[in-house]
Amino acid sequence: MSRVLGAPIRKSQRKSIFDAQAFLDTAGVSRRVAEFRPRETIFRQGDPSEQIFYIQKGSVKLSVLNNFGKEAVVAVLGSDEFFGEGCLTGVPLRMATATAITPSRLLAIDKEEMIRALHAEHALSDRFISYMLTRNIRLQEDLVDQLFNSSEKRLARTLLLLARYGKQGEPQKMVPRVSQEMLAEMIGTTRSRVNFFMNKFKKLGFIKYNGGLHINTSLLTVVLHD
Repeated sequence: MSRVLGAPIRKSQRKSIFDAQAFLDTAGVSRRVAEFRPRETIFRQGDPSEQIFYIQKGSVKLSVLNNFGKEAVVAVLGSDEFFGEGCLTGVPLRMATATAITPSRLLAIDKEEMIRALHAEHALSDRFISYMLTRNIRLQEDLVDQLFNSSEKRLARTLLLLARYGKQGEPQKMVPRVSQEMLAEMIGTTRSRVNFFMNKFKKLGFIKYNGGLHINTSLLTVVLHD
C-alpha cells in the first residue's frame, strides 16, 4: 500500500484545525438545525447549491453517480466537519449526493451568510481555508482508497474513520449503527464480502460486538499492511 493512503488516519495528521462550532458562534452566522434519519438524502447530485452544512452529530456519505447509474462513495464525514462548500465558489449545482449514514443533526447555513462572515472575520476565514484544504486532501485520499485498495482495506479504513480514529481527543469506542448493506455501498463491494471480512476481523480481535460494534485500533494493521 502506498504511503499516501496510510496518511488519512494517522493521529499526527488528524488534529482539528479549529473549533468549527466556536467559529460559527463567534462569526454570528445565521443558520438552522436539520435532523436526518439513516439513509435519508440531504441533497442530490444536480440539486441547486445554495447552502453549506456543518455536522453537529452523526455521519454523512458523499457519493457520485455516473451516466450508467453506477454510484461511487467519495467521502465519509463525521461530526465537526463541513460539506457542500462548493456553493461558496459559485458552483450552481451539487456535484455529489449527500446521505445520512446514521441519525444526524446538521446546521444548514445559507451561502450568502457564510460568505459574509468569512469576509468580515479575516482571522477566522484564514482558519476556515486551512480546514477546507485539509478536507480536500482527505477527499483525494478517499479517492485513492477507492481506486487502488482492496475491499478488505477499504472496509477497515471506513470502520476506523467511522470510529473517528485519528481525530483530536479519544476516538469513539463504538461505531454508530451501520448495516452491512450500507458498508457495502460505501466501499463498493457486496454485502457477502463485507460479512466475510467482518467475521475475519472479529476472529482476529480487531472488532467485537457488545451492545454495538466496537473497533480496536489494531485494525489499522489491515490498512497499513502491503
